Parts: sequence; C-alpha cells; structure tokens
Amino acid sequence: MADLLVKLYGLPPSAPVIEKLAAAGIEIKRAIGPERRAVADWVLAKFSKCWASETDCAFSQAPVTCFVAVKGGKPVGFACYDTTARGFFGPIGVDEAQRAGGLGKALLLRTLEAMRDAGYGYAVVGWAGPVDFFKKNAGATVIEGSEPGVYKDLLK
Repeated sequence: MADLLVKLYGLPPSAPVIEKLAAAGIEIKRAIGPERRAVADWVLAKFSKCWASETDCAFSQAPVTCFVAVKGGKPVGFACYDTTARGFFGPIGVDEAQRAGGLGKALLLRTLEAMRDAGYGYAVVGWAGPVDFFKKNAGATVIEGSEPGVYKDLLK
C-alpha cells in the first residue's frame, strides 16, 4: 500500500459532521493519559497489535496525539498522529457497528485539524488502506514510489 499526502491548509471543516454525531450521542475528543489502557486495549481487541502499539505511543506525546469517539462511555472509534513518524496521520479505526454516519470522516478531519494547529502544512497517511476514503474526505493524493515506505522492515 502506498502513502498519501494531505494538504492541511485545504481541509474542509470538521464541525458540521462532529455536530451531527453529537446529536446522535457520539463525542469526538482528544484522549487524556488516564484513558491510555482503555483506548489501547480497545484498539487491540478490535484491530491489531501494531495499531495498539501506535495508539499507546500517542499517549506518550504532550498533548496526547489520539482522538477517540465515545458513545455511552465506550470507545467506538479512534485516530492518531505522530506515532509512526512525525507528520504521519494514522492509524484510524471505527467499530464495525458504527461505520455509517460520518464517524470515520469526523475522526479524520478532527485529527488532521490538530496536526494543522500543531504547525504542520501537510500530513502523510502511511500505508493507506482505503485510499478512496482519504481522497474523498481530505483531498489526499498518492505519493508515488512510497510503497512500502517506512514500514519496509516492520517487526511483527
């Protein structure tokens, strides 16, 4: 899978989709330290060991570089940045039962806005799976020759 590039100065606003989700009882928030185990354990249970490791890394940053979607006091989605490398977005994941209604888009845009606010002009989406999702929602473009990129010698 190739890496993607997102221009952070050209993002659509996250507020409309976040407000729609709030009306449905879903909050998007920056995670805080005491939530580390709950979020990383949820990511491990729902996705993978690698993604849980990256999520754990996000909690070592100040501020925490992980956003979490919460419904009924439980995580239903997450997105991180600056975990694999500085300027990298990801991983991002949404519980299968919540994959309609814009939750992934809200997490993507809110996290990319945080990267922009931190001073980044661009974000790299490393080893992007759903390329069309990133193109449609954030205007991402494929970085030619980026496969497998920084993940080439990944230990598993």
